[in-house]
Amino acid sequence: MKNIAISEAESLVMETLWQRHPLAAEEVSAILVQQQDWQETTVKTLLNRLLKKGAIKAEKDGRRFLYSPVLKREQWLMSESKGFLDRMFNGRIAPLVAHFSEQKKISKQDIAELKRLIGELGDDE
Repeated sequence: MKNIAISEAESLVMETLWQRHPLAAEEVSAILVQQQDWQETTVKTLLNRLLKKGAIKAEKDGRRFLYSPVLKREQWLMSESKGFLDRMFNGRIAPLVAHFSEQKKISKQDIAELKRLIGELGDDE
């Protein structure tokens, strides 16, 4: 599947649909109106944008449509994180970790998890 550019607002709609689907526009709106203080028309606009991009699909259910994700969360996350790494750190992870380390934004739990992950990567060699 090709990369689909998802805006921050659209990603909130996608998160809702990734958690539970299929949902009618009214159901998506009910969830997001509480979380974001958005109007129902905003949610419907975002659903239509995502539909045009091919990130979601709509199936007729009587007089309404039920929306489901086509784009998988893992695909989107990979694309977004790769884009971020490429833009900010020349595609390298070590400078990202160094940046957060310098800013004191890495907890002891994060360090332990990073060590475990690095150990697992080393086991593959």
